[in-house]
Amino acid sequence: MGRLQLNELTKVFESGGNEIVAVNDLDLDIQDGEFLVLVGPSGCGKSTTLRCIAGLEQTTSGQILLDDRDITHRKPKERDMAMVFQNYALYPHMSVRKNIGYGLKITTDLSKGEINERVEETAELLEIGELLEKEPGDLSGGQQQRVALGRAIIREPEVFLMDEPLSNLDAKLRTTMRTEIQQLQQDMGITTIYVTHDQTEAMTMGDRIAILDGGELQQIGEPLECYHRPKNRFVAGFIGSPSMNFLSVKHDDETLEHDEFSYQISATTSDELETASQDLTLGIRPEHIQIADADAENAIQTTIEVVEPMGEVTYAYFEIGDQTYTASIDGEIRISAGEDVHVVFPEEKIHIFDGRTGAAVKNSELDEKADTITA
Repeated sequence: MGRLQLNELTKVFESGGNEIVAVNDLDLDIQDGEFLVLVGPSGCGKSTTLRCIAGLEQTTSGQILLDDRDITHRKPKERDMAMVFQNYALYPHMSVRKNIGYGLKITTDLSKGEINERVEETAELLEIGELLEKEPGDLSGGQQQRVALGRAIIREPEVFLMDEPLSNLDAKLRTTMRTEIQQLQQDMGITTIYVTHDQTEAMTMGDRIAILDGGELQQIGEPLECYHRPKNRFVAGFIGSPSMNFLSVKHDDETLEHDEFSYQISATTSDELETASQDLTLGIRPEHIQIADADAENAIQTTIEVVEPMGEVTYAYFEIGDQTYTASIDGEIRISAGEDVHVVFPEEKIHIFDGRTGAAVKNSELDEKADTITA
């Protein structure tokens, strides 16, 4: 079993006589065998949360439960968890064999032969058996990462804790290691909490993702739920690449008024906005922007400023007023910088946020066949 619960977890640091709230009243319930990703910008509290779970930081208040056992004040070695760090934290003077087996040597009474057997089984699982007699300095970044994983796996803990373990790898190797970590976690069924600032890692790896900002939980849910149904403007802007476009508008009957255009909305959408502030933010993801004819409904005239061909898609940057926005267009469509076009934001694909609170008032609609997300 490896169910982990955080109840009102708070961590406050003292700095120069001031209090810095790194984590504020965080509630999480991570199920046995679940892969949960903590994601957010630098300084949002994700690594501090992980260190509190590991026992490397003492909580200011709140409770940490593992299988209903209170471990809030237990020492790290008493928590049955294994942590993989960003810098791998390998012993440079030890062979790979000794690095992987060191945790068993100091925490168990297994014989040298039993430890070696476990080390070799783990190395075979990670396909690094031929590296066992080498030292970390002789290894590539990807090989060092596998050794760090092996050191965690061999302990067979209740919970894996991973703190940005792929950030030191190049882009291609990160993609490969993402897949390998997912496969290992699925095969072993061990509860895993994975910290990253990379929303692509969060979207592709997690069973669920928890998005933090300023030490507070903004949303937790399945990756596509957070993408299609963000609870607030922060989540909408953080999840997705390129990020969502935002335009300030005012609600006036069945119209959203922008300084540069008027956007007609349906009576249904207008009714959804009745309880919100008059000042709103319209959000549209780049892939939902359409290039259209001048007579199309809600067509907005603009000029393409910059074009970035990516192969399958082309990113086109255009201005409305003095703000630059991004459209993601099919790569087979030819478009050039300096070209005058009309863009359309389909009403069924727009998001609307309260201009004061940032809370989502309306999210985009999903195709019926694709809508398998539970709210």
